[in-house]
Amino acid sequence: METITGAELAAKALIDRKIDYIFSLSGGHITPLYQYLEGSEVKIYDTRHEQSALFMAEAYGKMTRRAGVAMVTAGPGFTNALTGVASAHFSNTPLVLIAGCVGLDNKERLDLQDMPQVEVIRPMVKKALVCMKAERINDYVDMAFRIAESGRPGPVYLEFPIDILNAPVDKASVRKTNTVVASNPFDPKKAQALLEMIKKAKNPLVIAGTGAWQSKAEEELKTFIETTNIPLFTSLSGRGILSDEHPLCFEGALAIRPGGGFAAYIETDLVIILGTRISLYYLFGDIFNPEAKIVQVDIQPDEIGRNRSVDLPVVSDIKGFLSQCNKLLTNDNKGLKEQFNPWIEKLNTAHNDGKAIANNDWESDNIPIHPMRLAQEINRFMDREDDIVVADGGDTTTWLGMTRTLKKPGTYLDYGIFGSLAVGLPYANAAKVLNPDKRVCLMTGDGSVGFNFMEFETAIRKNLPIVVVISNDLGWGMIRHSQEIRIGHAIEDGTYIGKVDYHKMVEAIGGKGFLVEDPKDIQPALKEAFASGKVCCINVMADPTTVSPASMALANIGAYKA
Repeated sequence: METITGAELAAKALIDRKIDYIFSLSGGHITPLYQYLEGSEVKIYDTRHEQSALFMAEAYGKMTRRAGVAMVTAGPGFTNALTGVASAHFSNTPLVLIAGCVGLDNKERLDLQDMPQVEVIRPMVKKALVCMKAERINDYVDMAFRIAESGRPGPVYLEFPIDILNAPVDKASVRKTNTVVASNPFDPKKAQALLEMIKKAKNPLVIAGTGAWQSKAEEELKTFIETTNIPLFTSLSGRGILSDEHPLCFEGALAIRPGGGFAAYIETDLVIILGTRISLYYLFGDIFNPEAKIVQVDIQPDEIGRNRSVDLPVVSDIKGFLSQCNKLLTNDNKGLKEQFNPWIEKLNTAHNDGKAIANNDWESDNIPIHPMRLAQEINRFMDREDDIVVADGGDTTTWLGMTRTLKKPGTYLDYGIFGSLAVGLPYANAAKVLNPDKRVCLMTGDGSVGFNFMEFETAIRKNLPIVVVISNDLGWGMIRHSQEIRIGHAIEDGTYIGKVDYHKMVEAIGGKGFLVEDPKDIQPALKEAFASGKVCCINVMADPTTVSPASMALANIGAYKA
């Protein structure tokens, strides 16, 4: 009888799937997998913390629309990974987390790093799988990827007990499965119903989110928007799916972004939501004109109708649905462009007025530096279509989200609705791994950069010349300002950090550092940093008194609400 170990079976299954990278931190319970992946086509990308490995896998999934893969050891390795799993769950990102655990014979015996991992992670994932028979490892690997990538994408957990990985298996007893599910379901009657609603509307708008990006609906969306002449706003991973410079794209969907968003939402009579959720970003649906008709298209049935009654619910893949709409519009689009011209003109005026108001902050010469000026300088410098910009931090993500111009999808990453700080360095490193010839810039806060600071060392060790710009406002700015608004003062313990020379810390481990205190020095620092070919940290002293719209919102909703 010719035998093969469970670990070798698992490694071969991953190699056969043409997995590019596994983001990981090593440990005893996954050493057998390392053993058989060593020297293979699958690159193990090691990080300094399991959380970083998960965030890198999430960034991989966001950018490629394929499942990112992370691998961690049992117990604390597993618990360290949970924040990244939750982030992928909220961002609807395909991801497979592989974890080791104690052997089946040693469960509940107080073996090293034993804990009920499946029970803990089950609410966070699409499926929690535990392979308890080595002969079935191929089935479980196939199942994990199939579930993660099909329907609404999301994270899947795959656990291998150490004795299953070490078990010898009769090669003749092993089945090999590999199924790829591609599905673009749509309802043709709903497409016709939408067309009838559009014909009756005066002020329609479209919001396209992650579902539009994950379903690869770029061309279908562009055709739909140009044929109907309906203004478009983009959200989350849908940002850039149609260039912000397109005359019908009014940039990001957040109402706090300077432009025409708020005016559009309060005056619209038809909101067409394509693959995004009615969440806090839209005040749980209350930001839209209460008289407006709502159309929501989502591949996940239980998502439709969250927080707001929906007049036309459509359970569909975005690409499939828009394809059907475009077929109908080919023969039935008479007069649509002229119908909405007054609405487009009105939004253009609101868009330009909103930009003009924000221009004072974007062009501010104040010292300490206004963080909106910092965001704008990054936006100006990162002007190539395929430049990749990453945002991290509370207020910092808000400032950059209000500023960044996107010309291409998959080139902007932030933490989305889950709001987890610490994504910045792992996201940026993953972006550089995937795009070694593209410029990658991270703008992060001084609080958030501390969580996974040693990923600077990872970037240096792996020769990933990213440029990190820290908006240093001396503390936890969003919390500080929300406390000032809510209770009249900031609580010093927990909101104040003070001046830290992060740039010198990066220099000490082999990178290049810059300290910037005057706004006119931002562009020269960026230019020198990218020209250096090194991992760089630009420590920018930002005004600690500026209050973002997100801080104002935090003071009045959620956990602070009386």
